[in-house]
Amino acid sequence: MIPPQEASARRREIEDKLKQEEETLSFIRDSLEKSDQLTKNMVSILSSFESRLMKLENSIIPVHKQTENLQRLQENVEKTLSCLDHVISYYHVASDTEKIIREGPTGRLEEYLGSMAKIQKAVEYFQDNSPDSPELNKVKLLFERGKESLESEFRSLMTRHSKVVSPVLILDLISGDDELEVQEEVVLEHLPESALQDVVRISRWLVEYGRNHDFMNVYYQIRSSQLDRSIKGLKEHFRKSSSSSGVPYSPAIPNKRKDTPTKKPVKRPGHEHDFRVKHLSEALNDKHGPVAGRDDMLDVETDAYIHCVSAFVKLAQSEYQLLTDIIPEHHQKKTFDSLIQDALDGLMLEGENIVSAARKAIIRHDFSTVLTVFPILRHLKQTKPEFDQVLQGTAASTKNKLPSLITSMETIGAKALEDFADNIKNDPDKEYNMPKDGTVHELTSNAILFLQQLLDFQETAGAMLASQETSSSATSYSSEFSKRLLSTYICKVLGNLQLNLLSKSKVYEDPALSAIFLHNNYNYILKSLEKSELIQLVAVTQKTAERSYREHIEQQIQTYQRSWLKVTDYISEKNLPVFQSGVKLRDKERQMIKERFKGFNDGLEELCKIQKAWAIPDTEQRDKIRQVQKNIVKETYGAFLQRYNNVPFTKNPEKYVKYQVDQVGDMIDRLFDTSA
Repeated sequence: MIPPQEASARRREIEDKLKQEEETLSFIRDSLEKSDQLTKNMVSILSSFESRLMKLENSIIPVHKQTENLQRLQENVEKTLSCLDHVISYYHVASDTEKIIREGPTGRLEEYLGSMAKIQKAVEYFQDNSPDSPELNKVKLLFERGKESLESEFRSLMTRHSKVVSPVLILDLISGDDELEVQEEVVLEHLPESALQDVVRISRWLVEYGRNHDFMNVYYQIRSSQLDRSIKGLKEHFRKSSSSSGVPYSPAIPNKRKDTPTKKPVKRPGHEHDFRVKHLSEALNDKHGPVAGRDDMLDVETDAYIHCVSAFVKLAQSEYQLLTDIIPEHHQKKTFDSLIQDALDGLMLEGENIVSAARKAIIRHDFSTVLTVFPILRHLKQTKPEFDQVLQGTAASTKNKLPSLITSMETIGAKALEDFADNIKNDPDKEYNMPKDGTVHELTSNAILFLQQLLDFQETAGAMLASQETSSSATSYSSEFSKRLLSTYICKVLGNLQLNLLSKSKVYEDPALSAIFLHNNYNYILKSLEKSELIQLVAVTQKTAERSYREHIEQQIQTYQRSWLKVTDYISEKNLPVFQSGVKLRDKERQMIKERFKGFNDGLEELCKIQKAWAIPDTEQRDKIRQVQKNIVKETYGAFLQRYNNVPFTKNPEKYVKYQVDQVGDMIDRLFDTSA
């Protein structure tokens, strides 16, 4: 059970809480009453506000709509005024721009193009909105006049600023590729930068707005003329420089390689060897006339043509770069094709003239002129890849011009080679043309000189011969095949030469002189072959050529030595009379000994007198032949003297014993020496 005290305390506590709850409930009830009263007041206020707001809205909306209509009307008026101003401006374009158009675009291109844009817009407006308006004709005429002025300005800029490229600059340009040292790149400025920008702006406007491509014809005509004149100027530079100093050169690029004899060196583009044509007309012309002046002119023409070919490639490349900035892309190839035609045709025509001159030279056996084809053909073939690249995209007729010229030169070159070989074989045995001293015949030196010239053009000459082979197409033959053909050709020339020399040697009445003649020529051929690469070329198809020539040389020496038999036979032991020592000689025996001495003396004197005028240019061979002959004669004569020196066959021994052994040797040492 809960104690009474605790129960009493618990009751009081509950009563206190109940009292508090009643107070709270009473407070809430009062608050609710106040809230209801406030709500009623608020509803009353809102109802009043809503009523007033509705009245305001009914008053404002009509005003707003009226204002909105007024604003729309104002905007329409402004737009109408703006359109009127815009339309009216087109009617003023002609008067506003006429002065600028009349004065032209020179010096004010930007302003001029701006005026042309206004005129063009006016034309478009009137065409769309008032095609019958007189204003349309007015702006159309103004537009056409402005376009013509732009075309005229284009022509004027191109004409005023397009300059011929100087020969010195061209030589620097084409020599730059061959320089070993690092050089500044040679840049061609065909047009000043400011003029170029104006030309580009005008060309673009004419294409986009002018709808006129006539300016492209103007462009290629002007640039074509400059290109052609630049190349012709280079050619003229060679002629003038050669006539004044013999040296066409570029002062900015030092010349390093020799090219032609009789003149200072001129660098020839793409050449790897010297082309020495020394007195070729004298050496190769069957008339052997003194025409060295013509040779120099041929060299100048050859150098000039080779340089002009290289110049064309470089200048054409530069022209194409310039053209790409000015001419629309889809017209570039055609315009470029037209631009290069005059210069290219000039080069091709000159090349055909060279072929024609070579053809005529072959007929008259003037092979010095024909040789000019070789360096030119080699350079054309070396330059062909660049040519093909430059002409890429041009017409087929343009691309085929260089291959056609190369084919013509290969054909005429092959004919020249064959005719030269035939000329060597059929050169007539003219007695008055034979060297009286038995030295090397002009025909031999001619042939060797010609073959030596071919060494500088082995691939070119081999390709010429290969191009005529029916069994091989122009592209199928290899360098080895060409080399074998050239070797066969050289052997053919040498064989023809040998046959002709044998025939010519028969002109000499003296077999000994004939032998000396053949010896000198064979020796000259062999030495010339050995001193050059000819011997290696010959060996490609004739392995024993060198041994064969040595055998021929030795054979001729032996033939010559037989000429001394009529001297030594008098005193040789087998032909001497036999007598007993201590027994007095009979008159017949004394007379026989006298005849032996006299025959020897007379023969010795006669041979020495005759053979002294003969010539053996090769010192080594001359000394060798003298020494061998001297040994034979001295030995025979020494034995003869020893045998009869103490034999009393005459009362005047000095009459018969005219020479001592050493004196005979000295006489033989003076053989083949006209100065002795």
